Amino acid sequence: MNLDDIKELKRCLGFGVNLNSDEDRQRLTEVINAKLWFRGQPTVGKGSEFSLLKTSKHLLANLREKNRLLAEYHCPADARIQDFLDRTLADCDVPKLPTNALQLEHHGLARTLSLPPDKDSYTSEHVDSYRIEQGVLHNPRSDRRTTKGVFHIVEGGLPIPHDKKQVSKAVFASLLGQALSPPDSVMELPFTSSQEDRARLFVSLLLRPVVTPEVRGVCEERSLETRFFAP
Repeated sequence: MNLDDIKELKRCLGFGVNLNSDEDRQRLTEVINAKLWFRGQPTVGKGSEFSLLKTSKHLLANLREKNRLLAEYHCPADARIQDFLDRTLADCDVPKLPTNALQLEHHGLARTLSLPPDKDSYTSEHVDSYRIEQGVLHNPRSDRRTTKGVFHIVEGGLPIPHDKKQVSKAVFASLLGQALSPPDSVMELPFTSSQEDRARLFVSLLLRPVVTPEVRGVCEERSLETRFFAP
């Protein structure tokens, strides 16, 4: 990311964005509707109300067909993760990463997806969410602030500290498989929760924080890929 490019800072970090402006919410709603339609998921409102979806449907239809043909394809970052899982869990039932998740590549998408466009709150059995001046406030039903007693590490790698729980590869494969196969009630997008036809899919985020800054003549910049999947 170029820290001298204000447009790049706005896209990635939201610098200079009014979180609650009607214009910003309308723009992000249009983007999300296009992304949902492209994935064959229900959208909010009428298609005629959103110029982006109305003018780009033919292009999106073409992309949707290509997406269908590449249904089992993983992006490079996910392919590296899947290859690691396949190697590490070769003697287990290896779960597969989602291939049709909704990517959060733009600042503001997660915030907009957290609430339906026509309401300022969302309630489920797991969380209560409210629109506030700073964005969205999430109040989870189970707010655990420590990993003490629940931090598990899979055997077969680096030495495991005594205060962590060691589990077998088979247990990890089973836990990961369950996490990647949640019930429909958990997969529901709050964004479409105020209508009868609701979208249900994973959302995903790829972050690459810098762990070693570039020092000319000494070392190159190094970053760490961190992948998130959430229902």
